[in-house]
Amino acid sequence: MKIVIAPDSFKGTITSGEICDIVGAAAARHFPRAEIVKIPVSDGGEGMVDALLAGVGERIAVEVTGPNFTEEQAAYGILPDGTAVIEMAAASGIMLAADPKRPMDATSLGTGQLIRDAARRGCRKIILGIGGSATMDAGLGMAAAMGVRFLDGSGAEVEPTARGLGKIARIDASVVPGEMDGLKILIASDVKNPACGETGSAQVFGRQKGASRQDIAEIDEWIVRFCGLVREATGKDLLHTPGTGAAGGMAIPLLAFFGADIVPGIDLILDAAGFNEKIRGANMVITGEGMLDGQSLEGKVPVGVARRAKKEGIPVVALVGDIGPDYARAYEEGITAVFSTNKAAVPFEIAKQTSKEDLALLADSLFAFKAMR
Repeated sequence: MKIVIAPDSFKGTITSGEICDIVGAAAARHFPRAEIVKIPVSDGGEGMVDALLAGVGERIAVEVTGPNFTEEQAAYGILPDGTAVIEMAAASGIMLAADPKRPMDATSLGTGQLIRDAARRGCRKIILGIGGSATMDAGLGMAAAMGVRFLDGSGAEVEPTARGLGKIARIDASVVPGEMDGLKILIASDVKNPACGETGSAQVFGRQKGASRQDIAEIDEWIVRFCGLVREATGKDLLHTPGTGAAGGMAIPLLAFFGADIVPGIDLILDAAGFNEKIRGANMVITGEGMLDGQSLEGKVPVGVARRAKKEGIPVVALVGDIGPDYARAYEEGITAVFSTNKAAVPFEIAKQTSKEDLALLADSLFAFKAMR
């Protein structure tokens, strides 16, 4: 028996590494002679650093500016080949945002500070995961920390927030520090949304970050204007570029001023983990995430894992926190069965209190059933 465990985190409750340990312990109880392979996975959000470091490389802790301008301790990783692995969520994530959330006044400065720190340490390649963001500033704060100047009509630098987007009159990228030259930045994201419009950053993702209807309308208008200024400064028209709507428009300045590329997060992580080689000969693959629904087909971990396992003819079981609308489409992608840890229909704030115990019980039930067959 060979069992591969390759989950995403249950955001805000259990890390992907913890899930591997919980499920692995249950598997070992029922199949003590089994080979158990643990592969913590991420699609570019929370857990990406852990998934890519996987016991190798170095973890760097840095004091940064959080989304509400408070000082925060954030960490990123440096792989043995010198590649820096950075999660936007560590510095500008929604879990760091004050309650009530104020996306109009939130900043991505901290993410830029992490990138700048990695560049100063000699890293020439950056893998940046932009999931779990609290900001809607179109990367204004991040780019400012990296050396781009955003000026108002009087020549003063604007505040590095969504509100500051509406005050920009001119962009000056001529003073970007030398350590940023030649930096290769890969943005790990599976979001295909454009910068603005009905399927854009503000309209689709604004509400979950705390934006009001008026906030969303204003930010959408400001991002259109920002893209126009970017086009004037660089000649690059990014207004309708797929992926620029992720994380409040974070990709816009990275594509415009730093030559970044957007890459599918799940494929990047699975390739880096050697996933295809590790699942060979497996009898089953266990995956999972906090919520499995129709959106999971847009590059989320369970479906990314299932698509690869399907090619090898390996059954895939998804253990998830909850099941949402249109989840059944995942069966077409290679998922064999889906089980939720929720024992009763209770609010998330209650369910998360026993999430680890519920997962352990679910995994134990799964492997007990498998052992009987």
